[in-house]
Amino acid sequence: VFVVNGLLSVATGLDIGLSTKCVVIPKEMGMCHQIGYSEMRLPNLMGHTSMAEVIQKSTTWQHLVHTDCHPHVRTFLCSLFAPICLDTFIHPCRSMCVAVRDSCAPVLLCHGHSWPTSLACDRFPADEDMCLAPLTKDHQHSHKVLPKPTCQTCPIVEEFFTHKRVLEVFCDSNFAVKVKLSKKRTASEDQEYNIECQVEFTTQGSLLPYETQSMIQQWLLTNDKCVERMIPTHRPMVYLLVGSIEEGTIAVKQVYRWQRKDSQLALATQKWRYHKCL
Repeated sequence: VFVVNGLLSVATGLDIGLSTKCVVIPKEMGMCHQIGYSEMRLPNLMGHTSMAEVIQKSTTWQHLVHTDCHPHVRTFLCSLFAPICLDTFIHPCRSMCVAVRDSCAPVLLCHGHSWPTSLACDRFPADEDMCLAPLTKDHQHSHKVLPKPTCQTCPIVEEFFTHKRVLEVFCDSNFAVKVKLSKKRTASEDQEYNIECQVEFTTQGSLLPYETQSMIQQWLLTNDKCVERMIPTHRPMVYLLVGSIEEGTIAVKQVYRWQRKDSQLALATQKWRYHKCL
């Protein structure tokens, strides 16, 4: 939920002119659907003058939105690529830009990209001006802050193991999540994946199973090069991801391929319920 700060006046240096029109947000801009409005101004605040250009440039950001790297990433990007159709442009506040950049820049870096100069935060108005800002800090603190995925080297997929060795790994870990991965068939060259998670067990007392599940999905989206290696074909693959949560970050330490013919993983997860770690 957001508030608009200050009076309805446009920040100096960011107005792109008054010759704009209202258009329906196209279906190709999935990240800007269900955000509270259905029409946008064109040209937008990124200076894109045609819908084809808006779609092309915004599509490259959709993956970042899916990583959920910050609660406001969708609102921040859509306020620029698909600004709400009001009498004046409402820009994101500098504080929102800084918060989103600090959380999401490491994810971009993991994908080989730095935070772009076109989104430099000093472009945006200070919070005392009219702009889009998060609600108060008190409201933010009422939401649980979950551990963030790390950008890491992809663990080697374990092929040969015993259930006893797996149990030892479980004892040194906070979580193990069974994941089904498959490639989506898309028109674009970019690879997209279906990710289904099922929490097999978690020893992280403060985390609920759906929270662990959500974090693993974020880890997979952040480390998409690892996912690419895990799914060489369009055939769905099942893995067990085992890892730890330390100092607010989530790291996957071990990856096991879950195959029907291999009973060792199934045996380990069954025995875990009664297992006593040394």
